[in-house]
Amino acid sequence: MARKAQNENLHKANTAKKDEFYTQLTDIERELRHYKEHFKDKVVFCNCDDPRISNFFHYFSYNFEYLGLKKLITTCYKSQDMDLFSEQKSERAIYLEYTGDKNGNKVPDPQEIGIQYLKNDGDFRNPESIELLKQADIVVTNPPFSLFREYVAQLIDYNKKFLIIGNINAITYKEIFKLIKENKAWLGVNMGRGISGFIVPKHYELYGTEARIDESGNRIVSTNNCLWLTNLDMNKRHEDIILYKNYNPDAYPTYDNYDAINVDVTKEIPVDYAGSMGVPITFLDKYNPDQFEILGIDRVLVEELTGKVSRFRINEKEIYARIIIKNKRL
Repeated sequence: MARKAQNENLHKANTAKKDEFYTQLTDIERELRHYKEHFKDKVVFCNCDDPRISNFFHYFSYNFEYLGLKKLITTCYKSQDMDLFSEQKSERAIYLEYTGDKNGNKVPDPQEIGIQYLKNDGDFRNPESIELLKQADIVVTNPPFSLFREYVAQLIDYNKKFLIIGNINAITYKEIFKLIKENKAWLGVNMGRGISGFIVPKHYELYGTEARIDESGNRIVSTNNCLWLTNLDMNKRHEDIILYKNYNPDAYPTYDNYDAINVDVTKEIPVDYAGSMGVPITFLDKYNPDQFEILGIDRVLVEELTGKVSRFRINEKEIYARIIIKNKRL
């Protein structure tokens, strides 16, 4: 039993380490400036960050009046900044509520922030956290990547607006791609190198050529593989992709196992092709639902057609993930 408990703790530690990425204020500011009109008179909930150090709480509390917010709520999972192998019996999860400046200095002073203790551990799935979620109009946070499917499913179940950070690979999850296909969620403005890096705990290895320690002593890793996922509309989403190439069967081969042509680069989508086209998943960063229709993603479409799970093939060679689209204007 002792060995089993130790293995469970190791698994929890590995999962927690993977999820211990804290968003930089500069990245939050760079993305949030595109959504100002959505926040007036709204309750914002940041339910996956330690509010005592959270840059999400910092951003929304210092911009409370500028955005015209009604209330800001943020919760802290009790195991943060604690020894992952301890019992943590003395640690208590908390949540903070802020309803704006009261003394006229336009600064969120400690006496203006209500600190409440939670009975449970602050996990977003606990009844206490769900009751706070019900109060919210918009959820903005960096959720645990290991629980991303479950986290997004909860937001959809409770019909919440959201702006959250995830791994680029989340695009290919069946549950997430279905939301994108049905225009219930889409990519935000910044992704990849547009998200400059995450703050990690002191025990975390600084890997990669762009890893660094900033002027405040924060340890930063740049993964270059993350995105913002949202259902808040913004102008960028309705900008056309400028097309300039004409269809040529030699330049756009057809897949062996699906009736569609292959397009290797989004900007090379042929301007005059009305049929189905396979494009890289990075197309979603530029996707305009007024210009194109998303029909599906490779593995799901091939399985539906053949009963076998496979990516698209050209000359019997499997190629990287593709999304099938059609030009709505042809």
